[in-house]
Amino acid sequence: MDINIISVGKMKEIYLIEGQKDYSNRLKHYCNLNLIEVESERTTHKVNDSQIELIKKREGERIIEKLPKGGKYIISLDRQGKPISSEGLAKSIKNLRLRGENTLAFIVGGSYGLAKNVLDKSDYKMSLSYLTFTHQMSRLILLEQIYRAFKILKNEPYHK
Repeated sequence: MDINIISVGKMKEIYLIEGQKDYSNRLKHYCNLNLIEVESERTTHKVNDSQIELIKKREGERIIEKLPKGGKYIISLDRQGKPISSEGLAKSIKNLRLRGENTLAFIVGGSYGLAKNVLDKSDYKMSLSYLTFTHQMSRLILLEQIYRAFKILKNEPYHK
């Protein structure tokens, strides 16, 4: 299975970079992982609603350009999305594979979230938590949850 994580911006904090490397290495045994970063829009600290929509639109265009061609299932991380348990994510991955979906694309937006056109292209909108995380932390949490899902599917031990 190919898993693409398309995210806005670069990882900046060393502990997040190291965590991403760790889970990327762990996932090599379960899937082909592609981490794809798109450039974030530069902003000032004070932006109005119309500027936010323009930022999301520009970032969204970059995301859409990076989506895998052909058969793919798109899952966007969105705070308005449906919360899912680790077991639920594992079951979803299993069901998608059984349906013949060999390519998953997870999308992590930037500071202001995802544009409507990206959300409209999504097959599923997922929330990681009712809590708010930075988009960089969300990427690391997503990697850990994908790894946990594969461990669940293989009935392999993993700390709880």
